[in-house]
Amino acid sequence: MQNSEAQILADLEAEKKQLFFEGVLTVLTGAGLALGIYLSVTNSPEMFSNSAFLLAYLAGGLPALFGALRNLFAGKLDIDLLMVLAAVAAALVGEVRDGAILLFLFSLAGLLEAYAMGNTRRAVVALMDLRPDEANLEQADGQLVRVRVEALEIGQVVVVKAGERFPIDGVIYRGSGTVDQSPVTGESIPVDKTVGDEVYAGSVNGHQVVAVKVTALASQSTLARMIALVTEAQATRSPSERFSEWFGSRYTVVVLVGSVLALVVFILIGIPYDEAFYKAATLLVVASPCAIVISVPAAVLSALASAARRGMLFKGGSALEVFGTVDIVAFDKTGTLTLGKMEVVEVVPFGIPEIELLQIATSLEAHSEHPLAQSILTYASKSGIQPKEITDTKALPGKGLEGTLSGTLYFAGNRRLLTESGLPVSTEVSAEIARLEATGRTTIIIGDTKRVLGCIGIADVVRDTAMETIATLKSAGVKRIVMLTGDHSTVAKAIGSELGISESDIFADLMPEDKVSIIERLRGEGTVAFVGDGINDAAALATAHVGIAMGVAGSAVALEAADVAFLSDDMRKIVRAYRLAKKAQRIIRQNLVFAIGILSIMVCVTVFFYLPLPLGVIGHEGGTLLVVLNGLRLLFDRRA
Repeated sequence: MQNSEAQILADLEAEKKQLFFEGVLTVLTGAGLALGIYLSVTNSPEMFSNSAFLLAYLAGGLPALFGALRNLFAGKLDIDLLMVLAAVAAALVGEVRDGAILLFLFSLAGLLEAYAMGNTRRAVVALMDLRPDEANLEQADGQLVRVRVEALEIGQVVVVKAGERFPIDGVIYRGSGTVDQSPVTGESIPVDKTVGDEVYAGSVNGHQVVAVKVTALASQSTLARMIALVTEAQATRSPSERFSEWFGSRYTVVVLVGSVLALVVFILIGIPYDEAFYKAATLLVVASPCAIVISVPAAVLSALASAARRGMLFKGGSALEVFGTVDIVAFDKTGTLTLGKMEVVEVVPFGIPEIELLQIATSLEAHSEHPLAQSILTYASKSGIQPKEITDTKALPGKGLEGTLSGTLYFAGNRRLLTESGLPVSTEVSAEIARLEATGRTTIIIGDTKRVLGCIGIADVVRDTAMETIATLKSAGVKRIVMLTGDHSTVAKAIGSELGISESDIFADLMPEDKVSIIERLRGEGTVAFVGDGINDAAALATAHVGIAMGVAGSAVALEAADVAFLSDDMRKIVRAYRLAKKAQRIIRQNLVFAIGILSIMVCVTVFFYLPLPLGVIGHEGGTLLVVLNGLRLLFDRRA
């Protein structure tokens, strides 16, 4: 077990014990309060009812008092001190029951807040539970031995049985089947895996036995990095959280001093001492900023936990808050808006059958290592076409290649090769080549010594979710969508047109430093998010207000480079994360408006009129619970 993970488990265990202890104290406080009220209304001797209320004071007040004193000796005033002082003041003026009510509700609110704030740590532990502790290590003689996951080394082979979780990151070494990656990447549909495909620790094997070659140590797996990122995110406070904490510590001093001054004023204007003390005690309670202080972290931590469960990792509340304000989203094209791999999208024969054209092209391209050649071979194999033997092959750098098949010399290459060949080109052929090029296709022209036989259009295919994602982002509030690419402008404009991106927002022929310059310019026009693969776009990711790396499971570079990392390449997660961030912002505003509003109303009523302490307590603690529950709604946001 890694030290960090061991610390997380230790912290969770300590949290459980603390919650149990606080729960017992809350029950005792409630029991003392209930028994005291019962004895009071049944006219039992006052000594008995006061003893019951004393139990409530001790169980509900002593922990808060000890915490307040610790902070006081450390030079800090906190809300616990205000509650204890208010309860003592209530007892001093003969309203011991009201003080007991205050301590019970304060204890109950503290218990629920502690549980709510522990959601992120529990989300981390849930991630840790995904990874098995042991693996089936395959030895040289084929025998399997159970070993600790931490003992696995890169290059070793582990066997994963049907229905088991993968214990480590690796590649399929033997076997094939479906893998449920939803616990790691959030993908809802199982993914087909075969030899050479990546698998991630925590994913669930389907119905086949597979052997996996280890590619990362347990401490470096995608799951381990997820755990580290979520833990860091919990500890990293957003600007709103920092302000809330700063405000709470200073406002507590204001409340304490203000209540003392109010007490003096109440006495000076002739209010009886008991009533003045009672009003001052009530003021201590209703002016306490509990709900204000908890408003922001309740929403932010819930949103972070909700996102992590769906394979969307925010590096702290700051990234979450800023993402919710984004109005410009810039996309890298290759590998983000497109699949990042070239595929044959159109075959145009001239006077010969398509299958014959593909046979010639496949036989030629079988002698090339170029990615375009591989795309033609892949396309042809799906139609059952295999390369035939070809002789006298000759590579023509920058143009293509030629070779002899069944006694005839053929070529496959670009427009430059066609021009240099001197072949006659009909108007029809010229128009088709121009059409393919105008639509952003990389065009491979096939011919012999007499004429052009056809051409093949190859393109980087647009993701099937790209258009939906862009349209939904616009409807969700993003004002501008920009596309950045190092590809040629013709290709970029064709892709942009297909996706509904304005031509003025398409920037092509870019070097990495050009992308940085454009993002810097966009920053002057609004809040910018840049979406890339996190590897060759690290500088652009760092320059944007929010850098988003997509499909980065297994990539340490990408996880480090981005502010937000999506473990799967499902573009719809961008929309889900954006909506989650905006909803978190709305909930924070709702919480703050409600908390400040209820505090202001109760303070005014207390100072200028009369507010019973029990009602003040209910209003204060009830408000605190409401903002916590409002924040917890983000945990169950199904649209994320």
